[in-house]
This record gives sequence, structure tokens and C-alpha cells, in this order.
Amino acid sequence: MTDLIDVTLPTKTPLLDQVIVPSDLRHLPDSALPQLADEVRKEMIDAVSVTGGHLGAGLGVVELTVALHAVFDAPDDRIIWDVGHQAYPHKILTGRRDRMRTLRQGGGLSGFTKRTESEYDPFGTAHSSTSISAGLGMAVARDLKGGHNNVIAVIGDGAMSAGMAYEAMNNAGHLKSRLIVILNDNDMSIAPPTGAMSAYLARLVSGKTFLTLRETAKNIARKLPRLMEEGARRADEFARGFVMGGTLFEELGFYYVGPIDGHNLDHLLPVLRNVRDAAEAPILVHVITKKGKGYPPAEAAADKYHGVTKFDVITGKQSKPKANAPAYTRVFAEELTKHARLDDRIVAITAAMPSGTGLDLFGKEFPTRTFDVGIAEQHAVTFAAGMAAEGFRPYCAIYSTFLQRAYDQVVHDVALQKLPVRFPIDRAGLVGADGATHAGAFDVAFLGCLPNMVIMAAADEVELQHMVATSVVLDDVPCAFRYPRGEGVGLDMPPIGTPLEIGKGRIVKEGSKIAILSLGTRLQEALIAAEELDAYGLSTTVADARFAKPLDRDLIRRLAREHAVLITIEEGSIGGFGSFVLHALAEDGLLDRGLKVRAMVLPDAFQDHDTPERMYAEAKLDATGIVAKVFEALGRDIPAGVVLRA
Repeated sequence: MTDLIDVTLPTKTPLLDQVIVPSDLRHLPDSALPQLADEVRKEMIDAVSVTGGHLGAGLGVVELTVALHAVFDAPDDRIIWDVGHQAYPHKILTGRRDRMRTLRQGGGLSGFTKRTESEYDPFGTAHSSTSISAGLGMAVARDLKGGHNNVIAVIGDGAMSAGMAYEAMNNAGHLKSRLIVILNDNDMSIAPPTGAMSAYLARLVSGKTFLTLRETAKNIARKLPRLMEEGARRADEFARGFVMGGTLFEELGFYYVGPIDGHNLDHLLPVLRNVRDAAEAPILVHVITKKGKGYPPAEAAADKYHGVTKFDVITGKQSKPKANAPAYTRVFAEELTKHARLDDRIVAITAAMPSGTGLDLFGKEFPTRTFDVGIAEQHAVTFAAGMAAEGFRPYCAIYSTFLQRAYDQVVHDVALQKLPVRFPIDRAGLVGADGATHAGAFDVAFLGCLPNMVIMAAADEVELQHMVATSVVLDDVPCAFRYPRGEGVGLDMPPIGTPLEIGKGRIVKEGSKIAILSLGTRLQEALIAAEELDAYGLSTTVADARFAKPLDRDLIRRLAREHAVLITIEEGSIGGFGSFVLHALAEDGLLDRGLKVRAMVLPDAFQDHDTPERMYAEAKLDATGIVAKVFEALGRDIPAGVVLRA
């Protein structure tokens, strides 16, 4: 049983009420900052218990956030949080405390940093590992303008596992611009702190005196005979590597400071002040934090409450929405596991999202055939290509919006070489609370233009089963199958999926005047719309395309020849399935006979977060929008009093 925790505010005079923006915080003495940190932590727990969201990472950086805003002068000093979901304490301290209970709600605060939301968010970081590159760009721009402000990139929660971070550090070391990188090491993945001695050494090596002496020593060593210079350099590296553990970062051109305890303000404040005052070149401060710090249920959880639904603050128990059907992610994972029992060539690859993609379930049964490569989507794709080249059947499971990060690898390493890598694309379409940064809008468009690629989209959970089965036997070309976040529609599911005929769709409902050709899970809305259209004498056919590539040209020709209006609908951007269908109709001369065609796609804009239902209604991709589009195509007004059947 989870221990009860004290969630009451301190009996001392509250400090958080006095801190509206960071400049207020800088009027407080250092001795008051631990109390302020405690209040920020309790405020964050209470707010996220109401809204849900990312909890563990933010809890781990409360003291670091307080220290950064106590030492640096934001927004003139640029503080970039990477990944942005660790920035909830930052939001509380930067004028957004009164809106924290709108977090991830329609019209409310973003779950990530967002430039349009606050001047204290200099860069949006909903995708990881970008902060050092962006920070270096800001630092160089500052230098070109003759400015003197600080640029601080706080990178953590696994973001240092991506190659982009090291590319940026290598460039920063070459340019030698004044840049501060805070490595928030919240899983003890590099080195543990060593108590008071570590804190003392961090203060020592971050001080201006040490940095000046060290640079002087380097300059003297360069004037020594070559062997002596090399000996001095090696001695310096050995001493620092042995005591501090920073040789890798030093080789990339950074001064390394740490590791230090990220929850001890007595350690953090002097080091950050030293760095602020002494840094004339890139410097990295290695801070050890504990994800979920200060909230026992989070500390005890395996994922440290990385992402949570609404929860009870006292017990930590999360509210789980009642589902009438299994989640698509789980359907995929369970179906892949069934096929893997029959085929030992099936392997699964994820880029730091085992639970998000369902591969944690696969990994429990097949741990040696499951590979989490870290936040490294480019590597994941080419790693999968290498396995495919050796005769394995790799499933590279990546969210739609994260697959964008590995596009060149998909093109060059997979499609060009016709290697049969399978791409299960989770979070296809709109994703609700995570908003535009995580919306899977573009994958059909950017994959559909590639030769040798087969693209499927599941209309329901049973179709997803069949598409997994199809991908298993599709062994001569790469393929992708996409499915949304959330639950299926509640269909009876077969014991195991059956392979589909490649490039063949299906008629779900027969009609004679209007044809709706759906790709993906808008099929249910299309069926609701069809009932309403039937009631107004517009007999409607509904078809499930199943494949965006190759298209079912026979099905498209039939729909075009037998109906006056053809509507395509998809959970994707312009340039995707609808464009492919229009191209096919034009090639076949079927646009010349007066056929009225409309392609329904997501808006050509980035939609802000809200519930998925509201987002699709705003996009006019619900049943109401479909009915309206049909009447628009016919040049008729929608009859008054239309009430769509639920």
C-alpha cells in the first residue's frame, strides 16, 4: 500500500505568492530558496493531478529551475528546456502559475515550451535533443550583434542519447562561443555524484581562477617541446577524467563541471554563479537529479510517473478512462507478439518509447529480440535496415511525428535499397493534449512519394490485426501501417490477423449517388454521415481504402463511374491520400465527365491542443463536416435542422 504523504504547504509564510516572475525570485535570500522549491513542487503536483501530463521529469528539476532563475536574468538570458516537458516548474515561476490548471486543455497552456506562449520560452522543445543546436545559434547571433547575455541549454530526460546533441557540442567546441549546457542526468546514466567532495571540486573547477590558470597552463604547454606538451595534456586529462569524469565533453571542446547534486541548492547556486561569471567558452555542468523527486508515488513507479492522467494527490492513484475497446497500441503489440511466436526472424525496435509503442509488452516475452536504441530515430531506422539486409523481419515502431526525424534514413537506407523494414506508425492523426508538436499529420504525404513503399492505414482494431499480418509476409519491399492514439471501436477480434491483398480496399456500405472513400479511422464518422445523407435521398457508398499506396485503382474507377460525388477523407495533411486519388482520376480521364471530387484533409495549419473530438470537429473531419462537404459539392444548402445520428 502506498504511504500517505503530506501535501500541505509549509507553516512558514508562503513565498510562491510573492513570485510572479523570476525577477521577484531574485529578491529572495538564498536561505529562502529551499522553501520556495518545496512550494513549487507542491504546486506542480496539485496542478498536474487536475490536468494530467508529464510529472516525473518536472519534479526532478524543481531545485535546478529555482537556482537557474535565481542566478540568471531571464528572459534576457535565454534558458532552453530540453525536453520541454520538464519545464512545468519553469512555467510556474514565469507568470503562468494561475493558468497551470489549464495545462494541455483546449485554449490552455501547452505541455511543452512554446515561443508564442511566453517571452520566457525562447525556443519550442517538444521534440528532444535540439537545445544545444538552438542555444549555439542564439549564442553566435548574440556575438554577431555584440550582445552579452547568457544562453543556457538544459538538456535531460534521455535527450543526450541523440546524435544531434553531440553534433551540436562538436560545433560549439569549434566555434568557442560562450554557451552553458546543463546536463540534467536524471537516471544516473553517466556518473553518480560523490557528495561533498564532488560539490567542492565542482565549485573549484567552475571558478574563474581555475579556468584562467588552466587556460594559462595550456598556453604554456603549447610552447613546450612536443613530448612535454603531450605529457602535460595527458596529465591534465587523466586528472580531470579520474576525478570528474568529463573527458568526453572536454574532447568536444567544453569545460566540464560536475557531477553535482541537482537537489542541493547550496551546491547548485555557487556553481551556477561561477559559470555565469567565468564562462568565456562552452561549458557543461553535469547535474544529477532524481526523476519524480519529492513525490513518493512517482519515486516508487518504474516510469517515475513520466506521463500521467488525472490522479489523487494523497495516494497517487491515477484515474483510468473506461475503455469499451482495446487501445490500438496494445492491439499492435499483442498481434506482433503472436506472429513472433511463429517466426523467430521478427524483431522489434523502438527509439526510447517502449511503453508508448507497446513494445514493452513484446519485450517481456522476447527480451533478446527487442531493442531500445534511445532517442535516436535516425539510428533506429538504419539499424533496422541492417537487420533486414541480414534476413530478419524488423519492426521499427516510431510515432508518426518522430519518424520525421529519420526521413533521410527511410529514403536512402530503406526505400532506395528495397529493404523490408516494417514501420508501425503510432499516433497517426491528431493526438489531443500533446497538440501540434506530436500530431501525426504528414507521414502519408512524405512516405507516399517514395518508390518501393507500401502504406496501410487501419480503420479499426481488426483491420490493424490484418495489417500486422500483411506486413509479416510482405518481404520484398518496406511498408508502413498507421493507427491512432486511443481505443478501437469495440469489434469482435479474431485470434490472429489474416494478410490482406496488397493494394485492395473494401466496400463497407453500398449506395448509388455519393461515394465516401476513407483512409484510416475516419471510417466510423463516414458511416454516420452516410446514414444522414441517405435520409435526405442521397444514397451513399462508403469504402475503406486500406492502402494509400498502392492505390486500389479498380475501386477508385468504380466509385467515380457509379457516383456523382466522390469524397476522400483522411487523418493527414494536404499532399497525401486525397492527392494520390486525384492524380489517379486525372490519369484515367475520370475528371472529364463531370464527377465532383472533394478531398477532406487536416487544415493547412498547426492545430493547438484540445480533445481529439474537438480538434477533428474544428478540422471539419467529423460526420457533420462530411455532410457539409457533400452538400457543398452538390452546390446545395444543408437542410435546416440536420441532426446527425450518433
